[in-house]
Amino acid sequence: MISTPILLDYQSSTPCSKDVVDSMKPFWTEIFSNPSNKSNLAGINASAILESSREKIEQNLLINNKKVVFTSGATESNNLALLGFARNYYIKTGNYGHIITLKTEHKSVLEPLDQLKKEGFLVTEITPEKDGLISEENFIKSIRKDTFMVSIMMANNEIGVIQPIENISKICKSREIIFHSDFAQCLGYIELNDLLSNINMITMSSHKIYGPKGIGLLLIDNDIDLQPLIVGGGHEYGFRSGTLPLPLIVGFTKAIEIAVFNQKKNAEKLLLHRNTLLKGLLENNSGLLINGSINNRLPHNLNLTALDVNGTKFHKILKSKIICSSGSACSNGQPSHVLLALGRSFKEAESSIRFSLGLSTNSQDIKQAIQILTDTVKSLR
Repeated sequence: MISTPILLDYQSSTPCSKDVVDSMKPFWTEIFSNPSNKSNLAGINASAILESSREKIEQNLLINNKKVVFTSGATESNNLALLGFARNYYIKTGNYGHIITLKTEHKSVLEPLDQLKKEGFLVTEITPEKDGLISEENFIKSIRKDTFMVSIMMANNEIGVIQPIENISKICKSREIIFHSDFAQCLGYIELNDLLSNINMITMSSHKIYGPKGIGLLLIDNDIDLQPLIVGGGHEYGFRSGTLPLPLIVGFTKAIEIAVFNQKKNAEKLLLHRNTLLKGLLENNSGLLINGSINNRLPHNLNLTALDVNGTKFHKILKSKIICSSGSACSNGQPSHVLLALGRSFKEAESSIRFSLGLSTNSQDIKQAIQILTDTVKSLR
């Protein structure tokens, strides 16, 4: 018997680590001045801490060719990158041009691109292969003479597949196409190597890596210009006006430091638990389909479809026993557009489930989750 539900929904959000919380404490009540105010020593000190945070992020991510632009989170970063760059492109060239993305992108990419279509831009949404990965051949075929921007996420938030970003970035660079990628789900879970230096615009999120909510960033090449979405002060290189939340920035900076330092150890631990979960579920249940490539995948993600079960009843039973997800945290309960793009039927998408493991996940959690899912599937069949 379990008294509280097992938490297996860490891709939706993570708790703040103690070290992150401790790093923020002085900035709520002691060092609280506005970093934009350079007219007094308190503001100058806050500004110095802000710039020090940028430098620490650059050092931990091993980048030196980009601006670190702080935002309210990954959604704003994606909007700023896509809307800001496309609108600036039109102002500079007088042309709307063509943009390429994947059908399985997060809604914070797809919906800004829908807005750009309304404004006159052309957008191609590539359907991935059945394993969730983009075909490089199809990607190259989709490129046109007027293609000026590509947005493809590093790791999918629902099925966890890791796209061949390095190859895509090389193709874009060879054709002078600006490449944006959403890295919200992958920081701290996979090795990034030189990828950060080779992609023009990169989105990152704090609350996915045990940092505070309400803060994210956009890394952009030094020579890229954007039309701001928020105006009124010219903060953040003129890209994003508004008083910056210094406590959250300090916490995010600490979370990045910890995530990068512990990446290999954490990935090994999460992968061990994930593989144990998968093995146990497949051994005890027939009719389970793995959604997305199991080889090119985040170590803490598992997305499965349970065939021949009622999706509504399936999730209703699990709700009080396992904290998990039927799709993206931003999907509002609708069947996953990601799974539909992979070829799953509406019914199959409804009976699918995403488990995402965290640093607090233990062997007992995995054992109980296997038993709970097995019992639930058997009862519904």
